[in-house]
Amino acid sequence: MSYAASTQIPMFSGFNAQMPPSDAELATQALQEEAMYRFPSFDAEAAVMLGLSIRKRFRSSSRHVKVRGMIISIQTIAGHTLFSCTVGNLGGMDGGGDVSLDSWTCLEGMIAVVRKTGHSSYYVEKGMNAMGKTPKQLGIQSEYKINGGAFPVWLENAPCCPIGVVACYSGSSQDDHHMVVTAVRDYLKKIARDNSVLPPPSTTATSIPAMQMAAQHTGHSGRPPSTEWMRDPASRGLHEEYDRHGEVEYHD
Repeated sequence: MSYAASTQIPMFSGFNAQMPPSDAELATQALQEEAMYRFPSFDAEAAVMLGLSIRKRFRSSSRHVKVRGMIISIQTIAGHTLFSCTVGNLGGMDGGGDVSLDSWTCLEGMIAVVRKTGHSSYYVEKGMNAMGKTPKQLGIQSEYKINGGAFPVWLENAPCCPIGVVACYSGSSQDDHHMVVTAVRDYLKKIARDNSVLPPPSTTATSIPAMQMAAQHTGHSGRPPSTEWMRDPASRGLHEEYDRHGEVEYHD
């Protein structure tokens, strides 16, 4: 008994599509960023450079076209403000504007999370979601804002606790976190390049990692790093979304 050749039906390939990362994976990724991006030193000059970089990146991004407004704050862990900036207008009598007073309340709540936990607010948010817990279930008070965008400033030689917080808020947890981390990453890369001078020849000399050399050659009394890195296109990597947008000149 013979049968006609059957037509082969292609297999459904929907299960092979790449799945977005889970909350647990995003939390692990955020924790790795904290371990990778540590500063050889940090002062007011570094805070100003980072703040201006975040401002320029936001103004040249597609997100600026959508939401227009962002607020930026860089503080010490004790609460002293080193840099503070608003991108956009507060609005007029009609109440409309790019940012609001409530935006600053949200930002301060995110910074409070970093002070409380020592971790980025994005890590706390994704870790909490991975556990299936709500802020109320964890006993988190209302003054804490569980939203990505606040990142701790760690020193290489001070592993006990962060010394500062870099934070921005535009309403998107993931975008704000990536904006801050990208600026921190490129700043540290620039410092490493500026200080990657080989040691003098010696029979006992050993290779020194770039970040250790940055710690040896960077200090409060030295010359601050140049600002050329803010115009350099960011290298491709974890945060490619923001790397696609080139820097643009702006006039205040």
